[in-house]
Amino acid sequence: MILDPNAPGFDHLEPRDREAIEATIAWFEDRGKVALKDADREHRWYSDYLAFQASEGIFARFLTPARDGGGDPERRWDTQRICAFSEVSAFYGLAYWYTWQVTILGLGPIFMSENEAARERAARLLAGGEIFAFGLSERAHGADIYSTDMVLTPDSGDGWRANGGKYYIGNGNEAAMVSVFGRIEGVEGADGYAFFAADSRHPDYELVRNVVNSQNYVSQFELHDYPVEPGDILHRGPAAFDAALNTVNIGKFNLGFASIGICEHALHESITHADSRILYGMRVTDFPHVRQAFADSYARLAAMKLFANRAIDYMRTASPDDRRYLLFNPLTKMKVTTEGERVIDELWDVMAAKGFERDMFFEMAAKDIRGLPKLEGTVHVNMALVLKFMPAYLFDPDPGLAPPERALAPGDDEFLFRQGPARGLSRIRFGDWRAAFEPFATVPNVARFAELAESFKRLLIDAAPDAEQQKDLDYLLTLGELFTLIPYAQLILEQAKLVDFPADTLDQIFDVLVRDFSAYAVELHGKTSATAAQADWARGAITRPVVGGERFDSVFATVRGLAGQYEMRR
Repeated sequence: MILDPNAPGFDHLEPRDREAIEATIAWFEDRGKVALKDADREHRWYSDYLAFQASEGIFARFLTPARDGGGDPERRWDTQRICAFSEVSAFYGLAYWYTWQVTILGLGPIFMSENEAARERAARLLAGGEIFAFGLSERAHGADIYSTDMVLTPDSGDGWRANGGKYYIGNGNEAAMVSVFGRIEGVEGADGYAFFAADSRHPDYELVRNVVNSQNYVSQFELHDYPVEPGDILHRGPAAFDAALNTVNIGKFNLGFASIGICEHALHESITHADSRILYGMRVTDFPHVRQAFADSYARLAAMKLFANRAIDYMRTASPDDRRYLLFNPLTKMKVTTEGERVIDELWDVMAAKGFERDMFFEMAAKDIRGLPKLEGTVHVNMALVLKFMPAYLFDPDPGLAPPERALAPGDDEFLFRQGPARGLSRIRFGDWRAAFEPFATVPNVARFAELAESFKRLLIDAAPDAEQQKDLDYLLTLGELFTLIPYAQLILEQAKLVDFPADTLDQIFDVLVRDFSAYAVELHGKTSATAAQADWARGAITRPVVGGERFDSVFATVRGLAGQYEMRR
């Protein structure tokens, strides 16, 4: 389950793709931890890494859809290998994942466009090792795309002059193409939206500063009468709005895999450190609270990987008639990344002061893991999206809608670039989530969690949120946490069945989920807006998991077996 650079696996990928990932691992390992940490501490731009990927052609091969790949079968948009590369690059540091991530975002509006010349230019620049940027957010409005102060004013010819600023734009210092969102002056409403391509090297593009104290370059830039020709326009009108949201649908999925990569490296370092230390005459890994922390963090990380890898199948098999990915995508961004924070927190309780030391990867992980839940839409924004699916998911399952087959074969996920209008969420249907639980009815904590999920449905029938509560985001966020655990559990179980996952570890995962459900029930009970009936339900939902000493010992032995397995070269 846990990535080991000594034997990285990824056997489901094509040989050439595995070679690219192994070459990336070798580049980092040859560079060593000292150089990695020095670059992070000194906020050194990663030009050496970008030169490496350019020489290997990784971005060009992995991020060019087949439509624009000139017939090269290795140039395709394959979510399996994209997620694998996201995991590996973040394993060595969020900065290396981030430049890849914002390149993905920058490419979204271009490859969704019918502007053939812009797409051809992007493919050519990718082949030359260039990076890209996504100019959406602004200092005054954040990522509120209903409000933009980037204005395109018609010039004396058939083009425009762009004026305005963008804020928090990764790669904005060196991007060969920046996909910029704005509006046409004098055109009201959605018809006035526009996406256009800008060049960060143009003299009318002012790079103001890096707005973060980081190795990443997260730019603020200003356009001053920047010339926008008709050939620079990627989208106009509602299509520009849809391109913004659909691009984020693609990009935010990768955040979960970045969180997984960071946690895997931190787990290797933590268990190796703890298992080699003797305190008060005992090995640190023999202390009961340390054993619990490692068992829980391993269970959470295993759950993250099971869920996220299964969510890939929903992304790759999506179509205009099957958009279930629009639920599992924000869960990958929101739930997996917040679980990553919890994994690091649990490991940090073991690492203690060691986690601050300058020569530890953990010091970097503890800082970087915080950013992922807050990028590409906050947890709150994504929770509000997830809640839109709750009625159909819980109360109107389609018995004829089967889970997708595993999507491991190489291929081009071309639907992601024609997702269509960003509306109609209420019409999306789901299969019956309970079917995923049936094969595991004998796993004690899976059965216990299934009872809690059914009780949550009864809450929504017997004591549904009233009109005021439906406007109370604070209340809804806690309700959403309870709901979120159900589809999260569903995909964990679907993947567990597909990969023949060990029953003892699965039981430990659901031990954690039962405790989490109970904790959110306590939180709901404490809401001032909760009704008496809802508070009664919450008290009844506080449930103890089924305790299994042999199961726990088996899971902990698995974690302890990681001690000394991997350590980054100096």
